[in-house]
Amino acid sequence: MLMERNSKAKVYSKKIFLYLKKNIIITGFVGYYFIGFILYLFADIDVLLPCIYYSIFNVKCPGCGLTSAFIHLFSFEFHEAWETNSLVYVVFPGIVYYTIKDFINFLKNNKD
Repeated sequence: MLMERNSKAKVYSKKIFLYLKKNIIITGFVGYYFIGFILYLFADIDVLLPCIYYSIFNVKCPGCGLTSAFIHLFSFEFHEAWETNSLVYVVFPGIVYYTIKDFINFLKNNKD
């Protein structure tokens, strides 16, 4: 029974690694933001990208503050996330839905 679980875990970890390899650009983007998020939370170091539109035109776009809103959301500061950019409550579920749907399609198309 234990060997069967380990075998299934190896198969799933292999499939997850293959999925991440297939989506290398998205994986790199998410990895960069994850590292930036960890650095910001624990060491108060901000290495995340500023808004290019705001830097050039000095006008906030609809996405301005979205990264900060995600940080507040993952820190369970829901009111601050809403105050920073309320679009986070639309974007986050969309990203989660797309990722799960894409991964399920990947598993269906790559059956062994």
